[in-house]
Amino acid sequence: MLSASLMCLALNVYHEARSEPVVGQYAVAHVTINRVQSNRWPNDVCKVVKQGYHKGRHRCQFSWYCDGKSDKPYEQLAWAKSLIVADNVLSGRILDITHGATHYHARYVRPYWSKKLLKTVAYGSHKFYK
Repeated sequence: MLSASLMCLALNVYHEARSEPVVGQYAVAHVTINRVQSNRWPNDVCKVVKQGYHKGRHRCQFSWYCDGKSDKPYEQLAWAKSLIVADNVLSGRILDITHGATHYHARYVRPYWSKKLLKTVAYGSHKFYK
């Protein structure tokens, strides 16, 4: 049986970065963990991943959680990789490659908040900030 933290983190990696190189998947996982470790977000992986959901409103921190689609992983190989990435990050086997990033976005968008934060790294199709 998998822990709730492992499931939530793996789902976030799967839905946010399954098509990314593994380094990008680790980066997404670390952003989630960096938020857990910050006093600005909940101190629980599942609460960070699910933050912002209110019935009828879609203000989720991670858009996949509010998109109305099934959250069940359907690509088995990608799901298996997401579980490994999440486990490696939760166990501390992989150090933070984002340099403390708490935000990221796809390269093709420019969110208003990106100008207020320091870009730390870019992996795959995402830019990371703190």
